[in-house]
Amino acid sequence: MSVVAAPSPVLGVPGAVAAVPESPDAAVAWHYGDPFAEQRAAVERVAIVDRSHRFVFTISGAERLSWLHTVSSQHVAALADGESAENLDLDLNGRVQHHFVLTELDGTVWVDTEADRGSALLDFLTKMVFWADAKPQEATDYAVLSLLGPRTDTLLPALGIEALPDTYGAVALPGGGFLRRMPWPTPDSFDLIVPRADLLRWWTALTEAGAEAAGLWAFEALRVAALRPRIGMDTDERTIPHEARWIGGPAEHGAVHLDKGCYRGQETVARVHNLGKPPRRLVLLHLDGSADDRPVTGDPITAGGRAVGRLGTIIDHYELGPIALALVKRAVPADAKLEAGPMAAAIDPDSDQHDDTPQAGRLAVERLRGR
Repeated sequence: MSVVAAPSPVLGVPGAVAAVPESPDAAVAWHYGDPFAEQRAAVERVAIVDRSHRFVFTISGAERLSWLHTVSSQHVAALADGESAENLDLDLNGRVQHHFVLTELDGTVWVDTEADRGSALLDFLTKMVFWADAKPQEATDYAVLSLLGPRTDTLLPALGIEALPDTYGAVALPGGGFLRRMPWPTPDSFDLIVPRADLLRWWTALTEAGAEAAGLWAFEALRVAALRPRIGMDTDERTIPHEARWIGGPAEHGAVHLDKGCYRGQETVARVHNLGKPPRRLVLLHLDGSADDRPVTGDPITAGGRAVGRLGTIIDHYELGPIALALVKRAVPADAKLEAGPMAAAIDPDSDQHDDTPQAGRLAVERLRGR
């Protein structure tokens, strides 16, 4: 069941334009009048983005990390205070069910994820507790803002902290909540998880200190350009972690640690990593903007009339023009002539990680067979 977040109070800020009602982002501003300038501000200066429709919950209890380690794909058992990671929940066949970001701070694990998937993730984790000392609980009184840009350090006085943390690091904010550094969608990206009652106060303080208002259009365009998939948009019910570039621990900015076991779906992850190849790969597409109509997320990508992939997020980038993320079959060459609905499409060669090198496990099997 789809969950619709309540409209953000930041939508009342002058110039805020909400996303279309059917969008998963309808609760927050899509832009503030100049989407391309907002993207440039996020890359060259510092911009603030309202992402308060994210679903936030906490996990308390002495065994919160050791328990979460056993039911998810990331290595989090030894996560230190003030450290964060990205994580996945997989089904028994290794297909991605949920993607979430977590932060360990002051004896509590903070989790944020997509609004329409948060309740299902929280319900699954609650059912998996059994006898562990871990208590997942929704935190509706907290919300997410994001700061993007190389001049974020100029906001330190307004933030009330002395220094910005390193990647996946987190520091407590005065009055509750924390600031966390992320490796995407830009090299200088920060999330604030703050009391929802203070959301507008934080927005006002940070914009008065120099942060420029940017809508979710800016965040999404930069995310797509950075090849960071969004679950439910750039994935489908068949997506496995290798297809979506989620392999790796925090050091690799991934969500699936390969040096751990004991989680649902690990057999598929290990088999693909050691013996096979994922059937699809995530790429960046450049779209022909001259077409009158646009495709939509989920539309097929075709080559010579044959379906070869699935279209994900479609967005206009301030420098790249119309772009999209897509899952395409592994056999599709990087220079293939593609169509996305009425638009011609081409794979960005710099985004392609096509690799036919046999895995070490496959080579070992062949050696045992005398080949």
